[in-house]
Amino acid sequence: MIKLITGPKGSGKTKQLIDMINENLASVKGNIVCIEKAMQATHNINAAVRLIDVDEYKIADFNTFYGFFAGVLAGNYDIEQVYVDGLLKVGGKDLEALGNLLDKIDAISADKLVVVTVSAAEEELTDNVKKYL
Repeated sequence: MIKLITGPKGSGKTKQLIDMINENLASVKGNIVCIEKAMQATHNINAAVRLIDVDEYKIADFNTFYGFFAGVLAGNYDIEQVYVDGLLKVGGKDLEALGNLLDKIDAISADKLVVVTVSAAEEELTDNVKKYL
């Protein structure tokens, strides 16, 4: 299941994501993974969460991100929740392509909670992205 946190830059999306991670940590039996660009939230997330910086792996587009995401899931079957911060920074502001990526992620992670921040107002989103609100 994919859940989006949307809003313009500076609207508190990352803080909301961090709060969700730290709140859910107590109730999750498996692992939680947080994937970010530039590792800005590192100091505010509980150390039990697996933090991954996409910049370390030279991920620069949505197709590469999808392969990386699939690899993360395949490498650890105990992952219950994945949080992704700043995904538009990885693939650019192509919201139609973002929707296509979300569809592919949803297909391989139906039994997991995947929370993604999107730096765009709700009215800017394409229909294939809005369906995940």
